[in-house]
Amino acid sequence: MPGKSRAVLIGTSTYSDADLPDIPQVGPGLAELGRLFTALGLVQGCDLLLDQPSVPELGRGLTAAMDLAEDLLLVYYIGHGLVGRSHELYLGMRDSVPAHPDFGSLSYNSLRERVLDSPAATKIVILDCCFSGRALGSALSSQVDELIIDGTYLLTSSPRDRVSLVLPGEEHTAFTGRLLRLLSTGIPGRGDHVTIDDVYHELLRVMTASGLPRPQKRATRAADQFRIPNRAAVVSPEDLRAQVEAVVDVARASGWPTAVDDLTGLLNRQLDSLPTDHPDVLRTQSHVLFALAAGGAAAESAGRLAEVHAAQVGVHGQDHVDPLRTQHYLAICVGESEGPLAAIPLLRLLTPAQRRVLGYEHEDTLRAHHTLARYLYRSGAVEEAQVLLEEVLVIRERALAADDPVLLRSRRDLELVRGWSGG
Repeated sequence: MPGKSRAVLIGTSTYSDADLPDIPQVGPGLAELGRLFTALGLVQGCDLLLDQPSVPELGRGLTAAMDLAEDLLLVYYIGHGLVGRSHELYLGMRDSVPAHPDFGSLSYNSLRERVLDSPAATKIVILDCCFSGRALGSALSSQVDELIIDGTYLLTSSPRDRVSLVLPGEEHTAFTGRLLRLLSTGIPGRGDHVTIDDVYHELLRVMTASGLPRPQKRATRAADQFRIPNRAAVVSPEDLRAQVEAVVDVARASGWPTAVDDLTGLLNRQLDSLPTDHPDVLRTQSHVLFALAAGGAAAESAGRLAEVHAAQVGVHGQDHVDPLRTQHYLAICVGESEGPLAAIPLLRLLTPAQRRVLGYEHEDTLRAHHTLARYLYRSGAVEEAQVLLEEVLVIRERALAADDPVLLRSRRDLELVRGWSGG
């Protein structure tokens, strides 16, 4: 995944002027774009700037977000596009006035200058802009007149004098919806990656074939060769399994909540080719639910983890690493939602089974013992917690590098317990 790559998703769905109809598709479109860009590994984070109250407020959000990008900055706008007296483009905001877009609208030139200031090596700007004041189902347009950002790929929803559409009954605008579908399914017959220019030409083909306005693009330098994972490429279950494990390794080191989108994307790809009760699918579901729990949904995840555990037992039996790991996840969810005293009995049943099946020095066994020690400490059983942590630390010191985050965490927790017990 690229380092320090970000997407800035800008949109206005509600307008105070009667001549600018609301566009309810904006919010869902931006949210889905953020999930997809993250799942594809294009960006590490997304900043959603939806229905900002004023241009200064939007400007502060833009500045904060853009300054974080180093490798890639991806800016996406959905809303009404307005044309000024000199034919310059303005991006509509809540209080935009169609006859005077310079009041209360974001000048594209201002956005362009701010993007130029970004340190990102690659800049991609995508505009899906509404122009006319007609009701939904009619005109959305963007007028682009050599609005090229140096070193950037600029993709627009229509030619300068044509409209883009919101089609009746569709969840997204015509342009954004088809781009989402294309990125989600990929381009058949290509390799593992396609360029953004490949995406443009496929999008052009799809929209032209449907009688929709033809998207436009401009590029400078080598921005048109920016590579995007191609989801239509055949990926083996083994490759997906390895990708899941790689994401899990990062999650254990950096925090589980950050892995939700990546794991969910990989789970969806597994479900494209594997049955719902396949061991790989069940394993990834378990990871996804634990990541969601770490983000604050422990109680909600507990019931679903119990279902995954039952399915894994049906596939593997009780004595297998997968159901044992899911039992550990479930115990943590119970502990975080109901308290340590509810989790301790579950862990006392789990840890002997892990020692018998996996061995005392298996990392899953050590993780469960470490978790049990933490809950014992939180429940007041400090001496037992200290004994457990001392045993875990001895084994980890033999197996892990001195600066390994897991080892450092074990030492830190033991010091905390010793300090509390006076030992």
